[in-house]
Amino acid sequence: MATGEPIKALATLPAVYEILAHPRLAALAAKTDHALLVAEIQRRLAQHREALRADGGTPPDADAVAAEVAKIVEGWFEPRLKPVINLTGTLLHTNLGRAPLSEAAVAAMTAASGTVNLEYDLGRGKRGDRDTLIEELLCRLSGAEAATIVNNNAAAVYLTLNTLADRKRVAVSRGELVEIGDSFRIPDIVKKSGCKLMEVGTTNRTHPADYQRALEEGATVLLKVHASNYRIQGFTHEVSLVELVALGRKHNVPVVTDLGSGAFVDMRRWGLAGEPTVQESVAAGADVVTFSGDKLLGGPQAGLIAGRVEAIKRIKRNPMKRALRCDKLILAALEATLRAYLSPATIEQSLPAYRLIGRPLAEIERLMQDVLPPIERWAAGRAGVAVEPGRSQVGSGSLPDQTLETRIIALTPLRGSPETLAQALRELRPPVIGRVHGGKVLLDLRGLPDAQPLIEALAAAARP
Repeated sequence: MATGEPIKALATLPAVYEILAHPRLAALAAKTDHALLVAEIQRRLAQHREALRADGGTPPDADAVAAEVAKIVEGWFEPRLKPVINLTGTLLHTNLGRAPLSEAAVAAMTAASGTVNLEYDLGRGKRGDRDTLIEELLCRLSGAEAATIVNNNAAAVYLTLNTLADRKRVAVSRGELVEIGDSFRIPDIVKKSGCKLMEVGTTNRTHPADYQRALEEGATVLLKVHASNYRIQGFTHEVSLVELVALGRKHNVPVVTDLGSGAFVDMRRWGLAGEPTVQESVAAGADVVTFSGDKLLGGPQAGLIAGRVEAIKRIKRNPMKRALRCDKLILAALEATLRAYLSPATIEQSLPAYRLIGRPLAEIERLMQDVLPPIERWAAGRAGVAVEPGRSQVGSGSLPDQTLETRIIALTPLRGSPETLAQALRELRPPVIGRVHGGKVLLDLRGLPDAQPLIEALAAAARP
């Protein structure tokens, strides 16, 4: 561009008032704060000025800028949190919200969205305690003497250790110093809770004598962390919770166990072994048991703390409890989820997580027959389609070495990369999330609750 031409180009950019008056923005102007809309127009014009100064070119007219602004502002009114179809093969996917909520939990949240007796005792007509909404039911199901709830399991571990061992020593096996995702590590949580970490034993072998030495050196809490997201195999030994409790009782030192996943039913029912239940840990005598609400419990994100009444009373009195407490919607969903365990025989019908875990292969194959034709139509010209046997995992750090038989629809791109094909699936409405592996996009059907949303998403993409 010749000298002086950038200035001329800048002068031809439309004015703010021209774009603001454009018909394309009329409907948006009626429902958007005027100052916010003007600021967005100014931002877009500033970007065009910068581009013209740097590279020249033809300045956009009012139609073009109005269309750009409209696209951005329309996006403001769209929720960022969107329903997706999880076909990754990880049933309780941390990045996709973990356990899907039951109909009862959703209904309870809706009912609790108005004015409720969150901290009001209806019988006495006085201030109450929100823990009482959950505590009795949680204790009945787990066998614990008392219980409380915070906003996630990391908070539960933090609050427990901060209460029982602030500025004191906590002993934990080196084989249990787990990382629980996104670089959140047990040693960091122990230290942030104000405790001094004492590592005992080795990565693969820890014995009662290792904890005994830690007690002689000043340990005031014995912490056992369930290795829920990995397994150490081979030449190994760990101290059982029963052994650890006996040692703690002998020295009058509390024992805390972090279960992580928080199963209330025996997973061997579905051919999955190795997951301790909350009831077993309470019965073993642990002073405090902590676990998540949105993993194998099948409910909302929460950290549940159950155990002996003396320890739970101290935890409830910790000033940080208020900072970590749950709101009325989480408590409502959690109560509805826990009620499902009053009838564990029907848990597959009441909780979606167990519906996915427990569905028979024959049902998955029938589902495959329903979705295969529309997938083939969508993939025509862009991918080859094949059905393959596969294995699903529970996910969210649960049962890492256990899998469930499934059926997979494998898409092999005819052109481009599998990543591009996966992106096209994510652009469907609702987005379909598969897994890229071995040059293919794999769609695991165990995680598909219902065929119809997928069929409709594929059909909508085919319409002009």
